[in-house]
Amino acid sequence: MAKRDYYEILGVSKSASAEEIKKAYRKTALQYHPDRNPDDKEAEEKFKEAAEAYEILSDQNKRAKYDRFGHAGVGGAGGFGGRGSMNMDDIFSQFGDIFGEGNPFESFFGGGGRSRQRRSGGTPGSNLRVKVKLTLEEIANGVQKKIKVKKHVSCDTCSGTGAKDSNSYQTCNTCNGSGVVRKISNTILGQMQTTATCPACRGEGKVVTAKCTKCRGEGRNYGEEVITIDIPAGVGEGVQLSMSGKGNAGQRGGMNGDLLITIEEVPHEELTREGNNVIYNLYLNIADAALGTQIEVPTIDGKAKIKVPKGTQSGKLFKLTGKGLPSLNGYGRGDQIVDVNVYTPTNLTNEEIAILEKLKEAENFDPYNKKNKGKGFFSSMKDYFQK
Repeated sequence: MAKRDYYEILGVSKSASAEEIKKAYRKTALQYHPDRNPDDKEAEEKFKEAAEAYEILSDQNKRAKYDRFGHAGVGGAGGFGGRGSMNMDDIFSQFGDIFGEGNPFESFFGGGGRSRQRRSGGTPGSNLRVKVKLTLEEIANGVQKKIKVKKHVSCDTCSGTGAKDSNSYQTCNTCNGSGVVRKISNTILGQMQTTATCPACRGEGKVVTAKCTKCRGEGRNYGEEVITIDIPAGVGEGVQLSMSGKGNAGQRGGMNGDLLITIEEVPHEELTREGNNVIYNLYLNIADAALGTQIEVPTIDGKAKIKVPKGTQSGKLFKLTGKGLPSLNGYGRGDQIVDVNVYTPTNLTNEEIAILEKLKEAENFDPYNKKNKGKGFFSSMKDYFQK
């Protein structure tokens, strides 16, 4: 099923401000919050869908890429991000400013419910950046790449907790296990209560009494992981894709960072990319240009035959419709432009010189003869765009 537009999900326009987007998300999240809709799978999916939309539209860079490339530019295709990899723990911990203690959900659900249970302790992991080189053929069709990344990975001995075993915990004395500390202050409007993550246990509600011997309490070790990347067709030089949760593992159960993938194009031996079009420079000898010929030219998909009419001049452009690159958003495909260059030889035999000396006196070899004048570059371009 096609993914819905993020602006439509939150009910805002494309010109909405950051504050308008945040308010719209709070409203939608309240409507479909799991504690308000227990055992309602449809509501849970809409809740995740709203969180995915807010994740993109609340980030200036991600929003700009979404506005330009659609879902494919921000992970909506090929396995990047998306609510398929997003669970409730991710949502409640990632958007703490909206789902934290003391927020509107606490008043609706009595301070219990998921906002208290869904704490994510530890320190989040950092993002990783990698570059992936692609050929024009890979860009045209999309490709799956497997890369080996050296990074922090979750400790397999303690499962990322940092504790020696399940008995190596005690309730945090600072927050008494709530994971937050409250502060009441007097203002001109009366008493105001604010909450913040507990600095002692970092929101976990418990502290480790005996550390894991392998990771020394960090919950992670330095290692490597083989990651499969599904790259959509139509990407280009400098385009950045992301994979949620594939960056460095967090400390003591903190959220993983993201993997940021920057695309590098490998120059093609014969074709040059211009946007979604590709250019091929065809070199013809004088005889073929004058007499006409049929010739094979390389394309992204293999070889293609074109007919060169007699009297073809340098600068003549042939268009192979649909032989270019697809758009990243999936709409349309570029063309291949064949640019004709008539080759002038530089090393001639005495026999070849004699033939050309004789031909240059012929009327049809006079470039200033009006009937022989071909079209210039700008006329050729005009003919191309009118096709």
